[in-house]
Amino acid sequence: MAKVPPSELFTVAARGARPLSIVLESVAASERAKLPANAQQWLDAISASNSAGNLWIWPGEGGLGGAALIVKTRSNPFSYGDLSDRLPPGTYALNSNLTPEEKRALCLGFGLGAYRFDRYKKDKRKSRTLLWPEGVVKQEILSLLTASYWARDLINTPASDMGPSALAREALTFARAQEAKARATVGDALLTENYPMIHAVGRASNDAPRLVDFSWGKTTLPKLTLVGKGVCFDTGGLDLKPGQHMKLMKKDMGGAALILALASYVIERKLPVRLRVLLPIVENSVSGNAMRPLDVLASRKGLSVEVGDTDAEGRLILADALTEAGSEEPDLVIDAATLTGAARVALGTAMPVVFASQDSTWRAIEQAAAESFEPVWRLPLYEPYRKKLESKIADYSNIGDSYGGAITAALFLEEFVRPAADWVHIDTMAYNLEATPGRPAGGEAQALLTWAHFLEQRYRVAGAPNREGAKPTKLAKPAKKAVRQGKLS
Repeated sequence: MAKVPPSELFTVAARGARPLSIVLESVAASERAKLPANAQQWLDAISASNSAGNLWIWPGEGGLGGAALIVKTRSNPFSYGDLSDRLPPGTYALNSNLTPEEKRALCLGFGLGAYRFDRYKKDKRKSRTLLWPEGVVKQEILSLLTASYWARDLINTPASDMGPSALAREALTFARAQEAKARATVGDALLTENYPMIHAVGRASNDAPRLVDFSWGKTTLPKLTLVGKGVCFDTGGLDLKPGQHMKLMKKDMGGAALILALASYVIERKLPVRLRVLLPIVENSVSGNAMRPLDVLASRKGLSVEVGDTDAEGRLILADALTEAGSEEPDLVIDAATLTGAARVALGTAMPVVFASQDSTWRAIEQAAAESFEPVWRLPLYEPYRKKLESKIADYSNIGDSYGGAITAALFLEEFVRPAADWVHIDTMAYNLEATPGRPAGGEAQALLTWAHFLEQRYRVAGAPNREGAKPTKLAKPAKKAVRQGKLS
């Protein structure tokens, strides 16, 4: 769907390439003084700033003489996120002595910012391409960019073209292309196979609910299970959303899109895991057979759930999928969902909320986030709030009161996670409300670099080179301590 695939943003043909320099803000004045006299005169004439974020462009014989981007740090991919918009059309070659990690950041940022969704409106911009710098691991960069582009495409596509059957088709086509074992359970077969809450949420739509389930990798390897909320459109059900809240609900399958992007990366990079992906995919619609407020639903786990709000549907479909995820006792379970507005109120739209059952796993995620320059933040699985989910007529209600909604949603999901499991829950916006460098407005696989780096660190083959070419350090096995009583480590 994206007009220019990531591979076409880069070239190995150096002929005609224009020099691109990367200049640290701390030495910008001295570096500027080293430029040719005509370049200095031009930059002085246009009052070009030496502050980070500024792009110097100066003329030369027959056109552009060169360009230089001023940055605070050269290892942050998002420092380079708007280069593809700001550089004049053409091919550029790095003209600075960067480390392999800094070159990687340049390529990632350039690629992330170059994305455009043009399925319905063609992008008429002329292209900018970057000469591959020496020493970068091209496959890792293209794997990340391809995964990001796919997730963005899925989220940006309107529900009229990305309903449950279309999203399931995307997932199954991908899985089968990777020779993964894949299947979909559709419509009333969900009842037969005991996924009653997935069925209840999606049965009101003309596009039947379904569960996509695919597996890849050797069964002898550590089991990694990824679960993604795939609500292709959320009206709120009979507890209908106000119009202003319904407008962006094509993005309510953003958790499934993020999980597919992460699965794409895991497979492309051939991480040593046995990967399983579970995607409950529905449309939360309004019709005569829609689930009603205060209905009591059965669940795959055998617990009964009172529907306190039909607009709290994502946790219902995830609950059935998480129950199945635990059946194989995987090494790690990660679920991703556009689950709560409360998470956005707490942290805003740019920072995903993370809940982690084990402190050591959170610390590894926190480290990966810092090294990837992507903010994520942990909230506690605060035990005293569990009483907010009590129901007078069922085992649980699917909502608490009006406070702490992201935490009570996570606590609800935890009831369906295998006890003592190493489990991570990501509550994500999956959408950029406005463009920032490397993050175009629209659908987003938020913190994809973080999740990919975390998994690389956790599951990298012993003795294999990491992305800098060094030998990896062996990570300690995660501890089994769960976060309780609001304790943050």
